[in-house]
Amino acid sequence: MIPAAFDYHAPRTLDEALALLVEHRDDAKVLSGGQSLLPLMKLRLGGAGHLIDIGRIPGLEYIKEEGGRLKIGGRTRESELERSEVIQRGYPLLADTAAVIADPLVRNLATVGGNLAHGDPANDHPAAMLALRAEVVATGAGSRGTRVIPIDDFFQGLFATALEPDEILTEIRIPQPPPRSGGAYEKLERKVGDFATAAAAVQLTLGPAGEVASAGIALTNAGPTPVRAKKAERYLTGKQPTAEAIAEAARLAAAAATPSADRRGTIEYKREMARVLTARALRRAIQRAKEH
Repeated sequence: MIPAAFDYHAPRTLDEALALLVEHRDDAKVLSGGQSLLPLMKLRLGGAGHLIDIGRIPGLEYIKEEGGRLKIGGRTRESELERSEVIQRGYPLLADTAAVIADPLVRNLATVGGNLAHGDPANDHPAAMLALRAEVVATGAGSRGTRVIPIDDFFQGLFATALEPDEILTEIRIPQPPPRSGGAYEKLERKVGDFATAAAAVQLTLGPAGEVASAGIALTNAGPTPVRAKKAERYLTGKQPTAEAIAEAARLAAAAATPSADRRGTIEYKREMARVLTARALRRAIQRAKEH
């Protein structure tokens, strides 16, 4: 299909882009990679009178460790995340996640910031960022400057985030994991490149005696927002990662899911898959933590 008519803007600076957002506040959308927004517009499921393409603005694409954090520019492409030695070496959860987003053609255009700002609970990065305890940096026009939004406060509803209409997601910050940390992302999809029927993200750290010192567990496509499985995290923390503990944590994570029935499966099936995938992700994250 063909989208409704819109005006296209290609600002060369962040200030210019923010000024356009202020000018067209109620009828503008930011175009980052466009791999989520443009299909919605073609299907007439979403629209805007003005598209503001931030693809020509320098300084928004980077992956670096600085000040105890991993920093990812909002315009960083998924393919760059997938190839990054920094990610491959220290952030296996992100490496797993980037590798299963759509297909290589999409990953060459899609951006990490766009994946989050779109607010789709079926996207893969939101759950991973919840498990990693990330923060989002939002930049506003003029004197508003930047503000840091904890990831737990970022997703507010279906396709709804804490970003104001005149703000742009410019950076994602993730705490550098301590030694004996590991992460994993497990995804079930009908075919390669599809949205998840269910998926689970896990990030954890083992203590000196092999116990789980901290744990982050989150689910994809398990409700109107990505789901952080807080009860499962609390249950696992302080325990030895035995088969029994993993099974109970996976059960608690699945209990937090509120999926909808669709062509991918019934509610019961999706919850069961959330349980199975959480257990798999936990086992793989624990093994990686032991090797870290």
